[in-house]
Amino acid sequence: MKLWSDSFKDGAGIPGEFAFCVIDPAAHVAMSANRNPHLAWSDLPAGTKSLALICHDYDVPSRGDDVNQEGKTVPADLPRVDFFHWVLVDLPATTGAIADGQYCNGITPRGKGGPAIGSGQPGRHGLNDYTGWFAGDAEMAGDYFGYDGPCPPWNDSIRHHYVFTLYALDIDRVPVDGKFTGQQVRDAIRGHILAEAKLTGTYTLNPGLATPG
Repeated sequence: MKLWSDSFKDGAGIPGEFAFCVIDPAAHVAMSANRNPHLAWSDLPAGTKSLALICHDYDVPSRGDDVNQEGKTVPADLPRVDFFHWVLVDLPATTGAIADGQYCNGITPRGKGGPAIGSGQPGRHGLNDYTGWFAGDAEMAGDYFGYDGPCPPWNDSIRHHYVFTLYALDIDRVPVDGKFTGQQVRDAIRGHILAEAKLTGTYTLNPGLATPG
């Protein structure tokens, strides 16, 4: 089973158009195009009935004390946790690719609808973790279904890694309903995974590190 992207190479930087934010010299960050990247796959195992896709960043600071604070840096040795950027389930096994911008093209304040996907698109979207991140922000709070791209702390001392994992499943429908999360999908597909493939991109908003993309 193979997974690749025309938007970025495995292990390389993710271009800014696929991120939630880009570097801004004056304000640290600025909103970006926030398009989902192109993804394609092949060699699904026999018996595949549906596909699930999860994108997560495993480099998110476990504490927010220093995050985006002037004069401070998020230390590299701080324990890190997962942050889910995309949860997509029930893709038909006949699907072979996702076009760039197909599921997300721009930032939607107060979130995007779900889990049903409009415009006749296949699959169902789960909540990404911007739902919790913006919960206390009156201008941005809401349920963020589907894809929203990278926006790591601008003062983080490390580049963040974004792992896109495609799962080939032996079930037609993942047994989750309502406002389901990435972790709930991970738990629900346990024992149903025939194969999986991963693609990793990196991103930073710290101008002291290599520029993103």
